[in-house]
Amino acid sequence: MQDERLNQMRQTFFEEAGELLSELESVLLEMEDRPDDPELVGRAFRALHTIKGSAAMFGCEDVSRFTHRFEEVFDLVRNNEIPVTRELIDLSLLSRDQIRALVDAAQANAQPDEERSAHLLQELEKLVPSKAEGAEAVNQPRTKEEAGEEEETTTYRIRFRPNEDIFASGTNPLLILSELEELGRYSAVAHTDRIPPLEEIDPERCYVEWDIAVTTNQGKNAIQDAFIFVEMNADLKVEEVNADFDPESGYDPTRIGDILLARGDIRQEDINEVLKEKKRLGEELVSRGSVSQSRIQSALEEQKHLRESRKQKEDTEAVSSIRVAASKLDQLVNLIGELVIVQARISQTAADRDDLEFITMAEELERLTAELRDNSLGIRMVPIGSTFSRFRRLVRDLSSELGKKVLLTTEGAETELDKTMIDRLNDPMVHMIRNAIDHGVEMPDERAAAGKPEEGTVHLSAVHSGANVLITIRDDGKGLDPSVIRRKAVERGLISAEDPMNDQEVLNLVFAPGFSTAEKVTNLSGRGVGMDVVKRGIEALRGSVHIRSQKGKGTEVTIELPLTLAIIEGLQVGVGEDTYVMPLSIVEECIELSPEDIERAHGRHVIPVRGEILPYIRLREWFQIPGRPEGLENIVITHASDRRVGLVVDRVIGEHQTVIKTLGNLYKGIKGLSGATIQGNGNVALILDVPALVTSVEAEELRLTAG
Repeated sequence: MQDERLNQMRQTFFEEAGELLSELESVLLEMEDRPDDPELVGRAFRALHTIKGSAAMFGCEDVSRFTHRFEEVFDLVRNNEIPVTRELIDLSLLSRDQIRALVDAAQANAQPDEERSAHLLQELEKLVPSKAEGAEAVNQPRTKEEAGEEEETTTYRIRFRPNEDIFASGTNPLLILSELEELGRYSAVAHTDRIPPLEEIDPERCYVEWDIAVTTNQGKNAIQDAFIFVEMNADLKVEEVNADFDPESGYDPTRIGDILLARGDIRQEDINEVLKEKKRLGEELVSRGSVSQSRIQSALEEQKHLRESRKQKEDTEAVSSIRVAASKLDQLVNLIGELVIVQARISQTAADRDDLEFITMAEELERLTAELRDNSLGIRMVPIGSTFSRFRRLVRDLSSELGKKVLLTTEGAETELDKTMIDRLNDPMVHMIRNAIDHGVEMPDERAAAGKPEEGTVHLSAVHSGANVLITIRDDGKGLDPSVIRRKAVERGLISAEDPMNDQEVLNLVFAPGFSTAEKVTNLSGRGVGMDVVKRGIEALRGSVHIRSQKGKGTEVTIELPLTLAIIEGLQVGVGEDTYVMPLSIVEECIELSPEDIERAHGRHVIPVRGEILPYIRLREWFQIPGRPEGLENIVITHASDRRVGLVVDRVIGEHQTVIKTLGNLYKGIKGLSGATIQGNGNVALILDVPALVTSVEAEELRLTAG
């Protein structure tokens, strides 16, 4: 049991370390733009400091040793003894990567690359001023007095009471005290009141608690970082103490009675008992007629109210967030999906029985289920800014490798998207950003000759659009030349030279399999893996991708994605005895298909809609459903793959809250289907993948035409 708990704590450390390393990378990249910003230097130092202390606590000595040396260099940066230069940022990013490698090795119980660690530390040492120049060596940090006094400092009162079973998690409280001691002027008193008689002591339990005072210039976050892995396994209170006397209230933080009272060790009544020779302050004021008894009582009630409000706020802040494994959230959403299905069946049954009380209960269940569904899906939503920040390093490295100057700008980082969606979006985004830098942004001299700034820009933006999210990657490079794309497409046999195509249709050819404009193979391009991979990846997320470009001005790629992959709003349609569901977000309208419309088309699957000739697909023919439709058919007009396409069905049933279930291996080969759902009556309805369906129909028509 203890081993399992220790493993859980170590896993928490690995997850926290990953987040801190991501934060460190973002800070280092910001420092390159703002080298004189002391706040950024402090954030980098704190991240390293926390990783170092936590790694030592969980036995990751390689991580702790390397990070400690790295941290000492940043301590000198913080003291303005080392300037923030391009060389420092380069080495810091490489050192950050090495910490990531050391953490991964520790997690996998593998042997770390000690030679690389040694090499990077040697390079960092070269940045440190020599002793001859009057500076201290990198392994000589400031004294506690220097660390705490040379800048504006704050004193914090800390009460630390570990749970008795804290040793089972592999935590040594003394290491935490050592971390605090490094922050500045420090004192601590251990309380041993809880230690039982010798014969009752369990050596695997902790009976000691501490009152600690720290005066430091590093802020409250630095103190809380020392306790980051034990907050859930201890009673911890950290509060700022003002050492000045307050003449208005008469509060003196240096007076023993006030200190004990502020800590909660004694009550006001206890102090009054000691001072019982005099009347209580309230009684004295009342006896002198300075204030009425009711005023005193109302003041005491207000004081009680304010104290309760403050305690409630502190309790709320202490539990404002918890860490939950993504797999548990996935399981929760799956269970909510099952609940939605059961709720739909109950609502259907209630409607069939015409029982008013049963219908009322079903409606209440539907309301609660909807709230639970929305809340559970909301838990999985995370800001896309965390993904955007990861691309700063990619842009920096690629632009350096290609000898280009590229600035990454972002907008809408707070836009939220399903975490699963964000994880699967990473590879397509990386591919498009690499394309923008490699193919789009010109070399500095080319840009200058064209009258542009030498530094190009890649702009990422995200915005909500109804039930979807629009993500845009835009560059101000040379743009795409339709004539070049057409020529390449003809060379590769994708189109014939006589095919009539407008510029936008030509631009869409970049999504064709195997298409590339690269003249030669490099590390970045020309390997036959192009935008078709991006398109398939986006469409696998039930999204779409669109491209616009202007020669000499730049290129813009827009990705449209649903907010979540788990539950969608769908439109139910019927063909024969079968039911299908399509995402409501791609449905534009529904119209009737009359026999006259069919006759006027002379056998072609097209229909005029407000002056536009619209192609349509008969689901009955495509899925080979026997029988003939009864009465007028309907066309559901959708937008898919940059075009409007109609789907002919026997009937339109209506909107439906659709819980997506994956298809079994037997049905995965059927093109045009993305999943299934269970209806309120217990029957299965298939979910249409409209973009894939359109692509499959087009491919089949080309095959028949060629044959």
